[in-house]
Amino acid sequence: MTTNMKKLPKDSFERITIDSSHAERISKPSLSFWQDAWLRIRKNKAAIVSMFILVFIVFMAFVGPFMVEHDPEDVKVAHASLPPKIPGLEKLGIFDGVGKLGSKTVNLYELKKVEVNYWFGTDSLGRDLFSRLWKGTQISLIIAFVAAVIDVVIGVIYGGISGYYGGRTDDVMQRIVEVLIGVPTLVIVILMIMIMKPGIWSIIIAISITGWIGMSRIVRGQVLKYKTQEFVLAAKTLGASDTRIISKHLLPNIMAIIVINMMFTIPTAIFFEAFLSFIGLGLQAPKASLGTLINDGYKFIEYQPHILFFPAVIISLLMIAFNLIGDGLRDALDPKMKD
Repeated sequence: MTTNMKKLPKDSFERITIDSSHAERISKPSLSFWQDAWLRIRKNKAAIVSMFILVFIVFMAFVGPFMVEHDPEDVKVAHASLPPKIPGLEKLGIFDGVGKLGSKTVNLYELKKVEVNYWFGTDSLGRDLFSRLWKGTQISLIIAFVAAVIDVVIGVIYGGISGYYGGRTDDVMQRIVEVLIGVPTLVIVILMIMIMKPGIWSIIIAISITGWIGMSRIVRGQVLKYKTQEFVLAAKTLGASDTRIISKHLLPNIMAIIVINMMFTIPTAIFFEAFLSFIGLGLQAPKASLGTLINDGYKFIEYQPHILFFPAVIISLLMIAFNLIGDGLRDALDPKMKD
């Protein structure tokens, strides 16, 4: 062994010493929780594509009505039931203004002597479906976002107080929740809408009456989990107030689960609003939403399928996009899924 040691080059021990000094070097940069989550969600192609789709729909919902000169509530009976017509696509055989008149296929724009183009066609009252679709999407998104924010605020406050203080306070608050859960949500919503004047705020209030319950139960469970952890006990020992412990120690740790559940709450509110409008309990004419547009298209699905097609595609894309983004956030914010 001594002979082998003598045969080693003189700088061998130096190289070994240098390598061992770098053995515990951290190769990856230090990242915050949200930076690490963003890096992980970027690997989820479905979530990224859904984000682009969602951004496009939100952009069109607020810009689309101004892209054409037609007012979404302007009635023109002479232009009623026109098929879609987009200049430049006529040669491809699509969006060319050709529709059925009885058993014949004719160019309805030439037949009715209509000189303007309706990109998505018109409904039975001659209202432009392009501006009406994006205006309805805008209203549906506003209702869903406001209802989701109200659900999150009420649910986080209610669930946080119930879980943090526990004891008799928790018992009383949870009995109230159980009573509300026992009554069917649809019954409560229908009763509230019948009592209040139909409109955007009546739908938001009706959706929010029981929509916060799921969020409150999730927040309560998370608070019960974290309030016995060492960092909370240390804060109490140092004299931190209950408000500071909840806002500075508990909320940051449950923020991820709140964001994830909010992403699933929004499509639920969109669907609920569409359902109420579809059965005639939501927005009233001439206001438009995805539910009212689907209801109008359903009546003429056999002869004018384009009236139903476009709002059905938009609501489907919204539901899929929000759910895929929610799935992506759940995987990205879950520490157990970390590489």
